[in-house]
Amino acid sequence: MVTADSAKVMSKGQVTLPKEIREAIGVHTGDRVIFIRQGEKVILMNSAVYAMKMFQKEMDGEAEKAGIYSDDDVNNIIAQIRQENKK
Repeated sequence: MVTADSAKVMSKGQVTLPKEIREAIGVHTGDRVIFIRQGEKVILMNSAVYAMKMFQKEMDGEAEKAGIYSDDDVNNIIAQIRQENKK
């Protein structure tokens, strides 16, 4: 779904994000946002969400390379590490 809203640019380049937009992207006072330019379009995202998406993209396929296919595999690795740390 595409929605549109507008905001006035102030003298120092500042804008107030409309409440609906802040709620839609999950940003609150003190949060950071990121601007992604794609040609003439600009995408505004919550920085934390963007960082997680980039991390997930980078990690895609790494679990399989490490032989991790299930929650049980993860739990076994954790148990093994905990056992090694007790020594």
